Amino acid sequence: MFGRDRIEYKTPDQMRIMRRAGLVVADLLDAVRERIRPGVTTGELDEVAARVIADAGATSNFLHYHGFPARICVSVNSEVVHGIPGERVIEPGDVVAVDGGAIVDGWHGDSAFSVVVPDADPADLDLVRVTEESMWAGIAALATAERLGQVGEAIDDVVTAAGGLGIVAEYVGHGIGSAMHQPPDVLNYRSGHRGPRVRAGMCLAVEPMLVRGEPATAVLADDWTVVTVDGSRAAHFEHTVAVHPGGIWVLTARDGGVEGLARHGVRVAPLG
Repeated sequence: MFGRDRIEYKTPDQMRIMRRAGLVVADLLDAVRERIRPGVTTGELDEVAARVIADAGATSNFLHYHGFPARICVSVNSEVVHGIPGERVIEPGDVVAVDGGAIVDGWHGDSAFSVVVPDADPADLDLVRVTEESMWAGIAALATAERLGQVGEAIDDVVTAAGGLGIVAEYVGHGIGSAMHQPPDVLNYRSGHRGPRVRAGMCLAVEPMLVRGEPATAVLADDWTVVTVDGSRAAHFEHTVAVHPGGIWVLTARDGGVEGLARHGVRVAPLG
């Protein structure tokens, strides 16, 4: 199962279980997305996620993870990632990022989305659009990449072409499988590091985080919430992706990634 670089290579059967976990994550994120509106608290969103996970007979991989106190992360405006749900009330025009996960039979799924609450600032809509598109470009790169660093290059190319946005470098994607966070790191930017070879059996979380200003971040006193130093708004998208001999399969996308990857000329290859 493990290579000498300590990457966990999954069997097709293990990927199928991860797909089940991924669909639970898709359900909980869809339910949370439907609940986001002015006047709702971020704590109420966590309650929605808790019900979906319980109804599916799954387990939360966020709750109590290194002490994290909730089932999802809800990060608003200048909060980049790891926002703790609570009494904060969602306001019109907020940028809300939700990151969630689930475990089924010991195997993990992890995904995130961002949305702008009406009435939206067009610049915030662009931020969310480019962040999502950069994620799909990175996922698409996995279909043909020889080295994992090509994922970061593809993400960086989309952000550079859009202009005016910063890539948060301190927080990156990761391997995922029998644990939520595993080797290897999946960079969201171009670097001199080629990364490990892309091989069948890898399952990876691709998750760019972009900001409208400078990408420098700080962690609040709660030891979790990551914010932009300059107060600029941030967005975050993520999917869990399986690489297998037949191609790639987006485990946390309900359609397996068909719609998002079609724009990049990549066909999804589900395991039967």
